[in-house]
Amino acid sequence: MKALIDTTTSVNHIVSWNGTTPVIETYPNSQRICEVAEQEFPVANNLFWIDCADDVVADQFYYDSATKTINPVINVEPE
Repeated sequence: MKALIDTTTSVNHIVSWNGTTPVIETYPNSQRICEVAEQEFPVANNLFWIDCADDVVADQFYYDSATKTINPVINVEPE
């Protein structure tokens, strides 16, 4: 599988809740995975393809540009 990385979009996640309001932070060095496909296709200059595991899902994982790894987006559920 291939993951399409958007270098212009950082990824946010919920780190806690203040009552019913989520507290949101941005993952450092994060870049959005906007699509996962079996085959690459031509994309704009601000996008690029990398190999990924079969279980990677767009917008549920992100690319860490510092470590060059794909990680899951982890959101804290409300209590």
